[in-house]
Amino acid sequence: MEFTVKPIAYVSNSRKEIEDDAWGSIISEIELIDELNESSLQGIEEFSHLEIIFYFDKVTDDKIQYEARHPRNNKEFPKVGIFAQRGKNRPNKLGLTTVELIEHNRKKLIVKDFDAIDGTPIIDIKPVMKEFLPKNKVKQAEWSSVLMEDYWKT
Repeated sequence: MEFTVKPIAYVSNSRKEIEDDAWGSIISEIELIDELNESSLQGIEEFSHLEIIFYFDKVTDDKIQYEARHPRNNKEFPKVGIFAQRGKNRPNKLGLTTVELIEHNRKKLIVKDFDAIDGTPIIDIKPVMKEFLPKNKVKQAEWSSVLMEDYWKT
């Protein structure tokens, strides 16, 4: 079965190139496409955080990972499957990040802590609700904590 997904918005920010670290100082604007009415964002300012699903449109098909690999090609990290990491070279090229909502103005959202480059297509926006957060303590691999040390650095 195949299906089509179309962008609902696009990102504008200062990050023009794909880079792994130092996303903490990036402020992004998410603007809905012309076909969507601003009322689709009505009430969103009642939430502090949003989940953004986006499309890694700059990843070429030849870069897609289907098997286990070392995250960031770092041999210090164990080989793990693409679904056991958050790399961009995913089979469906989908990214997911929780962002902080700074401002809502008509068809635009200003957010921080969003690791998408300028021009990235947005697939969906959802408010973060505490009832959907993990109920138990979050467990993660040690290598992932090391990998993420500089990710949100300013």
